[in-house]
Amino acid sequence: MKAILEDIKIKKGRASFFAYTYQVPYFEFKWHYHPEYELTYIVKGSGYRIVGNTYEYFKEGDLVLLGSNLPHTWTGKSNQQEHSEAIVIQFSSEMIHSLLAYEESEYMYKMLKDSAMGLNFKSTNEIVNKMEIVLSSNGFEKIINLIALLNDLSKVAYRLISPNSFHTIVSKKNENRINKVCLYIQHNFNSKITLKQVAELIHQTESNFCKFFKKATGITFSDYVNEIRINEACRLLELTEMTISEIVFETGFENQSYFNRVFATKKKQTPSHYRKSVKQK
Repeated sequence: MKAILEDIKIKKGRASFFAYTYQVPYFEFKWHYHPEYELTYIVKGSGYRIVGNTYEYFKEGDLVLLGSNLPHTWTGKSNQQEHSEAIVIQFSSEMIHSLLAYEESEYMYKMLKDSAMGLNFKSTNEIVNKMEIVLSSNGFEKIINLIALLNDLSKVAYRLISPNSFHTIVSKKNENRINKVCLYIQHNFNSKITLKQVAELIHQTESNFCKFFKKATGITFSDYVNEIRINEACRLLELTEMTISEIVFETGFENQSYFNRVFATKKKQTPSHYRKSVKQK
């Protein structure tokens, strides 16, 4: 998907890396990328995380490491009861590169290499505590604490988020276009969305829009919408007692047979089996 470059160097100033707590009413859709690695832990909040061309539900405790120039965004709905919060650490390859040549850095080297596809970890109290220590430390200790954190993280099992991700640097005009379309889909996926509607959003013909969207996201428009709807269905299967027929309606599918077919294709199991396996876990 096409994204805007975020300049971390300006934000961190003269410091070797940037570590901060991010507090907002909710995570807004902001599709972007940057040369720095990024480690993000979700303290509060839930919604959807888009990394490369993978769209997944996230919630409190989500821990992700993203490689250089990997497009991403976290997006969620407003919760008037409490703010959303994340701990974010962004560091450059230049800063860490000299350490990776040593034999002792074997696991860290592999982890950072794999982070080009996005890595999802099971967070532990120890890792979160070390992230908080990085936030609160100063001077050279801050660097030492970051290296210790990355070393510990490299020994934790992780899952690749977006094995087939890609990145193309694009114009600001196209970045605005794709963000406008994706925001519209995000806000309206539970109702009928026609190709004509989204094409008119960015003043294109349906044919030109299909080519533009496929080039921008790596998948077709209909597959992208289905990806969002199925991930929302998974969230509802996991967190609610809604019937499958109710979920079909809630996620914008026209009928249950089509929903079942798409769900089986994407999740390799039926909705009822998915709910059962989640409950067992």
